[in-house]
Amino acid sequence: MRSKEYIVRNAKPSEFEGIGKLMVQVYSGLEGFPNESEQPNYYKMLANVGELTNKPGTELLVAISSHDQISGAVVYFSDLKYSGVGGTAIKEQNASGFRLLAVDHLARGQGIGKLLVNECIRKSKDKMLNQMVIHTTMAMQTAWRMYENLGFRRSEDLDFKQGELPVFGFRLIL
Repeated sequence: MRSKEYIVRNAKPSEFEGIGKLMVQVYSGLEGFPNESEQPNYYKMLANVGELTNKPGTELLVAISSHDQISGAVVYFSDLKYSGVGGTAIKEQNASGFRLLAVDHLARGQGIGKLLVNECIRKSKDKMLNQMVIHTTMAMQTAWRMYENLGFRRSEDLDFKQGELPVFGFRLIL
């Protein structure tokens, strides 16, 4: 893991379009994940990810390499009611979360996903929130293992379906 070569910061509006392209590339490359024709609204959200920052307490975080390249991104929500996730998660109190974690395929295996998730955890602790709630799918097994290794535990009460896609909830008590 070489995550020390990266810094995490809030994305600049001039970077939103490139981050959206990165997210579409990452998610469309996941084996077993719905493609754009199956989930057009989801891919539209990915492409326009910067628009999510218009919601209160929402930040688009990026991992920047020492060569000033965006190698990964995630959307952090300090209040789940603005996250747009399905199921019961938006009713969780004193809870934060993140969505749309994406790491450039050329930068995988360097701890960038973990670096971004740890920044979300730090932000939540700084805000003195009690828990983080996130979701993932079977197509995201690498992320699933990372979340469990960071202390997130499955919470079936947070599961839902996005169309025909089962989405699995996780919770981290802070």
